[in-house]
Amino acid sequence: MTKSQNTRTAGNTADVVILGAGPAGLLLANLLHREGIDCAVLERATPVHIRTRARAGFLAANTVRILDRHGLSGNLHRDGRLHGSCEFRTDDGHFRLDYAGLGLREQHTVYPQQDLVGDLLDQYLDAGGRVHFETEALAVHGIDGPRPTVTVRTPDGGGTRSGGGDTNGTAEWTARYVAGCDGRYGASRRSLPPTARHHRRDHGVSWLGLIAEAPPSLDAVGYALHGRGFAGHMARTPQVTRYYLQCERGTRAGELPEERIWDELDTRMRAPEHGPLHRGRILQRAVVDLESDVVEPLRHGSLLLAGDAAGLISPAAAKGANLAVLEAELLARALVDDLAHGDGRALERYSAEALERVWRAQEFSHWMVQLLHARPGPSDDESFFHESIRRARISSLRTSRSHQDWFAENYVGI
Repeated sequence: MTKSQNTRTAGNTADVVILGAGPAGLLLANLLHREGIDCAVLERATPVHIRTRARAGFLAANTVRILDRHGLSGNLHRDGRLHGSCEFRTDDGHFRLDYAGLGLREQHTVYPQQDLVGDLLDQYLDAGGRVHFETEALAVHGIDGPRPTVTVRTPDGGGTRSGGGDTNGTAEWTARYVAGCDGRYGASRRSLPPTARHHRRDHGVSWLGLIAEAPPSLDAVGYALHGRGFAGHMARTPQVTRYYLQCERGTRAGELPEERIWDELDTRMRAPEHGPLHRGRILQRAVVDLESDVVEPLRHGSLLLAGDAAGLISPAAAKGANLAVLEAELLARALVDDLAHGDGRALERYSAEALERVWRAQEFSHWMVQLLHARPGPSDDESFFHESIRRARISSLRTSRSHQDWFAENYVGI
């Protein structure tokens, strides 16, 4: 059997059924499997899709420590690049923060999320872990009881339901716990009871996210604040760069021609002053509406949430994958204590401990959204007030060492 193929066992049962093969689900699976906890990962997509889907790329220092601690760094230290600078370009000039020398003096490691997912998947499969691709979780049932079930759909209707596959192409998995790591729109969220609280914030801002086959144009993360809207530059590899371009809500990803996109990026990144961007073929594009949400609590009986299923965070501060890794480690420890040692105290604390970190990350992400964007809507007194506050924040970040230390600590950490 080659890597990334589904593994099969007799009967669809596991101590922990993990929904989703992203950073949270795969890290959790690795940590449980090595402790002898029987687990299985159910993923709706194909292995090719999860290995190539471009997402985040900045790993916090603590994320790297977690991966190192468990021997799950994969190719990160070989192929990743340390990064410790960001540059702000505004109407009042530009300045650079070398955050690696500020605050806690920590850096990011630039390593595309799809590469991290591939590393975690390979390590899990090499250790004999179970992954079922193209297996879509539809609903989680019985979370108030001792043996919850997950209804799934597979291409061939495989699995067991009362001794065999269902004629409608569905099957059931039975577990002791279900770990919902399947994102904002997955079955775990759809299966939450009415007592779950959903906290949402629409920031009123949209980005056109781009992956360009072009080398980075500056050796720092670039944040451009412009009257036409925000633009961002984030290196991924020596050959590939991610860009963000603020756009109107409702913009379709494919409606702007490439030349116009590059011209707009040049304008907002102030090419006449700093030099034109390295242009190249745009490989991927998607429109992202900047929204944030948090579910409370993160435990509902036998169903536990982690990653984007626990809370969605705007990409403005690169916290999503880092929160997912942190939550997965917390949850793994708690499940091992409960299933291997009969000690459920850590599981009782999981939600509160994870949410403390989630809300701190949300606070900084919200601060970044306000820093980078003019207030959406018509120009009025309230918009002028918001813009004046924003300029004051930028000025303070440019000149105040204590503000720079605070920024660095929160920018890299959680």
